[in-house]
Amino acid sequence: MMTDRMLISQFTRFPQLTGFCTTRDGGMSKGLYGSFNQSPYSGDVPEHYLHNRQTLCNMIGITPEQLIIPYQTHDDRLLIVDEAFLSLTPDARAQRLKGVDGLITRLNGICIGITTADCVPLTFYDQKQEIIAAVHAGWRGTCKRIAEKTITTLATHFGSRPEDVFVEIGPSISQANYQVGEELLLQFSANGFPVSRIFGRQDGKLYLDLWEANRWLLAACGIPPAHINIAGLCTYANHHRFFSARRLGIQSGRMLSGIMKM
Repeated sequence: MMTDRMLISQFTRFPQLTGFCTTRDGGMSKGLYGSFNQSPYSGDVPEHYLHNRQTLCNMIGITPEQLIIPYQTHDDRLLIVDEAFLSLTPDARAQRLKGVDGLITRLNGICIGITTADCVPLTFYDQKQEIIAAVHAGWRGTCKRIAEKTITTLATHFGSRPEDVFVEIGPSISQANYQVGEELLLQFSANGFPVSRIFGRQDGKLYLDLWEANRWLLAACGIPPAHINIAGLCTYANHHRFFSARRLGIQSGRMLSGIMKM
């Protein structure tokens, strides 16, 4: 199911969940942020971002205070959003969210999300323990096996079992459009990835498949193949609908991939 401003994910099978990825359409931002930018950290006019955030919150029926977004740094640090976190002052919350690339919560009515513009958004749901997670997996986070770290954290802190977890691999850059340097092949190989499956060559150039890298890693963690859904939407190829940092540069808009449990 699709609307002008967001994509409804596979989690529509679970009526207690709201899962989505926003698009570029329907906001107030201008230029490279035009128009539905959802990142407060990429240089947009604050008034425009705040308008877009409020519009999104209205659409999913929450207040801005119920929407939690980290300050991502392409690393593998995760943060559990719990009652203790919610009790912090706004400034203390912002400090805790710095350098975080994945959020996990079991709280109802809290929307956790991450922002992307070519990197891979991963959203998780443990249907037995009723835990949700939203994770940012660019090439660095993927190579650091942030998806595996998420599964391990779910198991350690909440007793999750991989066979109970569903994962959505959202809109992001496809292998056909993701040319990378040779050094990445060496880094992924050193971290145990099957490089022959996730890298390909075309006209002497090297291309990385982040969708397959994360799918393989999730399956290696024990997530059933039927529980892993790849949206198959390339942000670079569909740059009029999605933000693409490779086309627009770093100082540009971002989509928000979010998940909330009611």
